[in-house]
Amino acid sequence: MPSASTATGFTLDTGLENISGVGPRQAFLLAARGLTRVEDLLSYLPFRYEDRSRICRIQELRPGESATVMAQVRSFRLLHTRGGMQIGRLRAADDSGELECVWYHAAWLRDRFQTGQWLALYGKPEPEGLFWRMNQPEFQLLHHSPDSVPDSLKLGRIVPIYESLGELSSGRLRLAIARALRALPPSLPEILPAPFIERLHLPTRRAAFEQVHFPAAGVSLELLQAARTPGHLRLILEELFFLQTGLEIKRQRALRQPGIPLLPSPEIRERLRRLLPFRPTADQKQAMREIVADLGGGRPMRRLLQGDVGSGKTIVALQAAVMAIGNGYQAALMAPTQILAEQHFMNAHRLLPGYRLALVTSAARRSRSAPEPELVIGTQALLENRARLRRLALVIVDEQHRFGVLQRLQLMRQGEQTPHVLVMTATPIPRTLALAFYGDLDTSLLRLRPPGRLPIRTRIVPRGREAEMYEFVRRQLAAGRQAYVVCPVIEESEKLDLVPALDMERRLRALFPEFQIGLLHGRLASEEKSAVMQAFQRGKLHLLVSTTVIEVGVDVPNATVMVIHQAERFGIAQLHQLRGRVGRPQPRSSGARRAFCFLVPGEEITPAARQRLAVVEASEDGFELAEMDLKLRGPGEFFGTRQSGLPEFAIAQPLRDQELLEVAHSEARAWWRQAGQEEKRRLLEIVRARWQRNYGLVEVG
Repeated sequence: MPSASTATGFTLDTGLENISGVGPRQAFLLAARGLTRVEDLLSYLPFRYEDRSRICRIQELRPGESATVMAQVRSFRLLHTRGGMQIGRLRAADDSGELECVWYHAAWLRDRFQTGQWLALYGKPEPEGLFWRMNQPEFQLLHHSPDSVPDSLKLGRIVPIYESLGELSSGRLRLAIARALRALPPSLPEILPAPFIERLHLPTRRAAFEQVHFPAAGVSLELLQAARTPGHLRLILEELFFLQTGLEIKRQRALRQPGIPLLPSPEIRERLRRLLPFRPTADQKQAMREIVADLGGGRPMRRLLQGDVGSGKTIVALQAAVMAIGNGYQAALMAPTQILAEQHFMNAHRLLPGYRLALVTSAARRSRSAPEPELVIGTQALLENRARLRRLALVIVDEQHRFGVLQRLQLMRQGEQTPHVLVMTATPIPRTLALAFYGDLDTSLLRLRPPGRLPIRTRIVPRGREAEMYEFVRRQLAAGRQAYVVCPVIEESEKLDLVPALDMERRLRALFPEFQIGLLHGRLASEEKSAVMQAFQRGKLHLLVSTTVIEVGVDVPNATVMVIHQAERFGIAQLHQLRGRVGRPQPRSSGARRAFCFLVPGEEITPAARQRLAVVEASEDGFELAEMDLKLRGPGEFFGTRQSGLPEFAIAQPLRDQELLEVAHSEARAWWRQAGQEEKRRLLEIVRARWQRNYGLVEVG
């Protein structure tokens, strides 16, 4: 690291505009990426490193092997192309040979080089005739001689390479980070507990930042690229420790609150038994045992119920609702879309005859609503329904990752007492992400397929065989079954060659004139969406052309065929969710119908995309598919969108850092339990500040 020159009053909280050389424009660009403080900038780590410490003579260069050479300028000239571009050509030499360097768009190099001047040059050489050639090499002017490389950020050392931020190149970021480190004091306040640092042999914060940005000579390039140097480990564990500490504080805070006692009387047990349309799986029985124990345990339940497509989560959730209702309280179920809320409402109406139900959505605030409802089902409109939920004892949140944590907290405040919370997701979440996103919740898993569900036959449709596929669809419709056809967009795009749902509907009306066809997409008004879905559920529509609005929760047992056009445009988990819309069990029936899913690729598909489709074709294990989808796309894409309360990591990567996340999880829990009051107050202050800054949350403890 270049020598320090500490600036008075310069800290990790100092604004980036105070770094030497960072002007208003650069500060604005950094702020647009969420980087406003020195600590934010130092937490923007290199995505790779280049070892530019090896200095060799020109005759020692090897084709395609990057190296640094010291050479003397023989000549330099700017050439003008017909298109107006200027190309810089430099000829340099040492005592072993000659090297030609070429830069494109090189007007900025005018008057930069002088004959006889010494340079340090770094690049990837290729032989060209009797000479070597480097394209776009990095260079450093040497003022006197080739004896040594000066104190450089980009040559003669292991050099950090950053992802550019708009106009801010890797080199400019490197310089700003170096200047920030120079200005900081020699030591930084420690925020991790001392025993944690000592036990894991972690370096100081200052040393960690220096190691990851400007590693010393001799540091393993392999460890740097894998983010496994002591500096990397320190910063990763620090981020994960305070995330897990915050989750543990939330957990402990919930445990201190008195819970509404919901006990299973003999009458309630009989209601639960009658509720089941089929014999429960072992997983469902275990999940219900855990929920019953939570509800009667004297503390508010905080439980995540996750399961594969069609694993029976809704039945378990409705059983929990019956527990609340049977004890004289209310339950609320919040879903992310109106279609899903209405689906839950219809299922509840069928499975809970005689119960007082209400549907609360933006389009149905006053309709289909019983007086003093026992179970209220709705969308975010529930958050405005405070007056009707004063006896709220149980909050069920479906597809939690589509909501923010703050919305869950807002619904929990509807009642006069602290309610129990059951969070559901049909997206199987690997343990790593469950720890990162839901570490304050206990977890129940549903992996087994309930009775009445047969494996879905999934096939990739080769080019030229769509006609055969649609002939098969015709036979299914003629036999009284129903089908979905999913398209990636609503209307034709000028920029992307995608199959639009509107065109597909017109095409299928011509192909199947004897059948009724409906169209469902996100631009329809809520009332129109409801009308289309109800018509499909009642069998008035035989085939439904749709975008991905049917991805989650839509339950039409008579639908046996799912066709997904340009399937490579969807992620693995999304394809699995769409496939789960067919082959649903028949209500109160032991019979099962074979279901089919056809993946229709576009005309141009990459090998990687074809491999993804092959994985979906070969497996119906949602947990296995979710792991693979997460590895390929990362957490942000895995969940589809960033939501308030889902961590956006600056340094850690949950998949890469699974073992470190486990360490942080266990250490945070153990430390918070044994820490004294003064240490807890210190940690709580740090956690609140970091959570507010990183996740937009202040309610930690």
